[in-house]
Amino acid sequence: MENYNEKFMDEAVRLSVENVKKGGGPFGAVIVKNGKIIARGVNMVTMLNDPTCHAEVTAIREASGKLNNFDLSGCEIYSSCEPCPMCLGAIYWARIDKIYFANTKTDARNIGFDDSFIYDEMKIPAEKRKIPTVKVIHQSAIEAFKNWDEKTDKTEY
Repeated sequence: MENYNEKFMDEAVRLSVENVKKGGGPFGAVIVKNGKIIARGVNMVTMLNDPTCHAEVTAIREASGKLNNFDLSGCEIYSSCEPCPMCLGAIYWARIDKIYFANTKTDARNIGFDDSFIYDEMKIPAEKRKIPTVKVIHQSAIEAFKNWDEKTDKTEY
């Protein structure tokens, strides 16, 4: 097993246990930079009625705010569970260097948090997915992309 800092994982797990007691989901995460926890997150989906408030996403939001930067290169994330597709995407977009997790997606599925249908849907052509997905040709939509592509003072991400 890869060498990791047990105290950081212990904190992510502690947050997950505490969050269940407070009425939230059983997930916790911490983001670490230079050997220090800079952000903590817990699952607040049902508390805030926001399906994006997963532990990893809330930790990323806090870390980005503290660092005043969307680029979290140089950071690691410790999560009490293997990240779901949304959280994994957010972790990649945030450019976090490494992911450590405790419970697996199978453990999560066994208690009712099954993300396998999302992984399955991603492999299917858009027009055949369970949620109807329709590509609409709209010439004015490409204008924003052209403007972005031509912009010389943009912040790349």
